[in-house]
Amino acid sequence: MPALTIDQSNINTLIFDFDGTLAKLNIDFQEMRDAVMEVVLSYGISREEIHAHFILEMIDSAFGILFQRSETEARRFFYQTNAIIENIETRAALQGELFEHTKDLFTSLQSKEFSCGIITRNCTKAVQIVFPDILSYCPVVICRNDVKNVKPHPEHITLALAKLGASAPNTLMIGDHPIDIHTGRNAGTKTCGVLTGHCRKTDFIDAGADIILSRAADLLNIVK
Repeated sequence: MPALTIDQSNINTLIFDFDGTLAKLNIDFQEMRDAVMEVVLSYGISREEIHAHFILEMIDSAFGILFQRSETEARRFFYQTNAIIENIETRAALQGELFEHTKDLFTSLQSKEFSCGIITRNCTKAVQIVFPDILSYCPVVICRNDVKNVKPHPEHITLALAKLGASAPNTLMIGDHPIDIHTGRNAGTKTCGVLTGHCRKTDFIDAGADIILSRAADLLNIVK
């Protein structure tokens, strides 16, 4: 793994992604994408009109198109597609579990007086299924339901930092996907990629991660 390239003494806050970083990634994104696209097409919108790769952004793109036609139709579409993705997320959560190091990680970080938060594009219900006592280990959890703009927009992080009373330059954002690195960079934090999801070391290097670790628990080897 690349050596730590930031001043450890300046970091007093850690913000974690959830799926793939703290918990096993079980969501079938292809199923979700196909189901959402089926609804998009049913509203008379072509694939070519959707200029977005991520599913939530696909929904936003289609919503904008529909809103020009009818606000009522656009809102019906929004609720329909969000019900689909939440159903898939919660179904996956029922089969999910935390990585074995997760609770110990937060307990250790608390003992070292680090401020911690969790941010995720997942829904609140799914997170609570996988980690029912999450607030006992991490005081700030920001899910998709809590923000208007999801990652990589910085709102997730800025809201978490506001609740923690922390500042971006003293914060490390940790996640298993380049989108987490982009989110941290957009918010002005340092960034750390972990290899417990589906992304490779080179993906994080290309995204500009400051640190790359095998797993989130390895943070305990570098933070003092």
